[in-house]
Amino acid sequence: MSRRSHSSSPSPRSTKRMKMDHLTKEDFKNGVFLAPMVRSGALPTRLFALKHGATLVWAPEIVDKAILHSTREVDRELSSNMHYNTSQMTIEAITGVISYNGVSRAIFTTHPVEKPYLIYQIGSSDPELAVQAAKMVMQDVSGIDLNCGCPKPFSTHAGMGAALLTNPDLLCSILTALRREMPPEMTVTAKIRLLPSQEDTLKLVERIVNTGISALTVHCRTRNMREKDRAVIERLREIVQFVEGLGRGIAVIENGDCLSWEDAKRVRETTGAHSVMIARGAEANPSCFSSNPLKDVEKTLIPAYLRLCKYLGNHWSSTKFCVAQFKAPRIVYKKADATALKQTLAQAKGYDDMSSVAGSWTGQNEMLEIVKAIEERPPRNHRMIIPTSLADDHASNAAEIENDPSITPEGTQNPEPPSSGAPFLPADIGRNLPPMLSGQDPMTPTPGGSITTIAI
Repeated sequence: MSRRSHSSSPSPRSTKRMKMDHLTKEDFKNGVFLAPMVRSGALPTRLFALKHGATLVWAPEIVDKAILHSTREVDRELSSNMHYNTSQMTIEAITGVISYNGVSRAIFTTHPVEKPYLIYQIGSSDPELAVQAAKMVMQDVSGIDLNCGCPKPFSTHAGMGAALLTNPDLLCSILTALRREMPPEMTVTAKIRLLPSQEDTLKLVERIVNTGISALTVHCRTRNMREKDRAVIERLREIVQFVEGLGRGIAVIENGDCLSWEDAKRVRETTGAHSVMIARGAEANPSCFSSNPLKDVEKTLIPAYLRLCKYLGNHWSSTKFCVAQFKAPRIVYKKADATALKQTLAQAKGYDDMSSVAGSWTGQNEMLEIVKAIEERPPRNHRMIIPTSLADDHASNAAEIENDPSITPEGTQNPEPPSSGAPFLPADIGRNLPPMLSGQDPMTPTPGGSITTIAI
């Protein structure tokens, strides 16, 4: 008989890790990436994104103090040798899942198969704490990203996230500390939002680039803009040209209003960005990184996702939330069946309640398929090369862009929609912390609930 236990450190016989070179600046170019998303960017979603062609994946933002108060554990079991001689006991991996556990649940989970492609995003307003948090997880990731763009109160209340945009000295000191203290093979990147003024944005970008980062992601909205506000992607072309002019070989990654691999071509041609990051499109369908994404996700994705989540021990509330977001065009799956599935999911209290949807529990087979897909088609080889002629054509359409009333005229402030503005500081600092940050079990979400996903 075998039994499961947890080891706080890896053993010599732990799950094999894929032999890959370390990330470089070039790995952030010509790619389509999974954006960091609170709740929706769970381990199973990242694995499916990699299976279907995501070049790199970002983990959800984790506040520095939260990860520092967690305990790292690896899922393993004692082999059948144990009943012969305890001195012969060996530790073998079951799932290989690595969990950074908080008080009542995992704050962050990962798997060795995603490490070569995984960027860990930190929420921090303190250089020392940021470095400590990065060092704690660096054995399990390939890069560290500083969140300088999330406008939500849980991120900005302590000077983190988008609050750093108005404190460039602190922002750059954190990046400088991370670059100085991290091993040279560990990439350091940043994700920001546009400032209302293009001139101020360029000044900030120059300071950030000079900290030694490997790539810069720009969410093409300002702090007060929300998802319903159109991303001002036209402003990015000047930023890309500015960064290229600095001569440091830094990739500029576009984020905002890109829904799929095919849509990323439009975005890159319009902006000149070196790569594109997808949030909402991936939340709805993690296979959006493929040129032929899955249709009828109720049949082609959800059963497999449920099986994988149960196998990996993904928290049920996280699984339920993610599945509730999945949607795609239906070709053969009937609307009535989709409605029935949603009702079943809304009433489900755990994995067993979804057995009729998932079928036989073969999560291990799902995991093996993902590993096979990654080995046969390494995500970092999944590149989008834009012909220079197409990029030049879009760049020459200045007159057309200038006449578009939805685009901010040159030399003016970017619009700050008053109806969707976010407070700079919350009235109640501690309210509404996501479970990944608080470490507390959330109420089980339902498809019809008011919970929204936060794209960092």
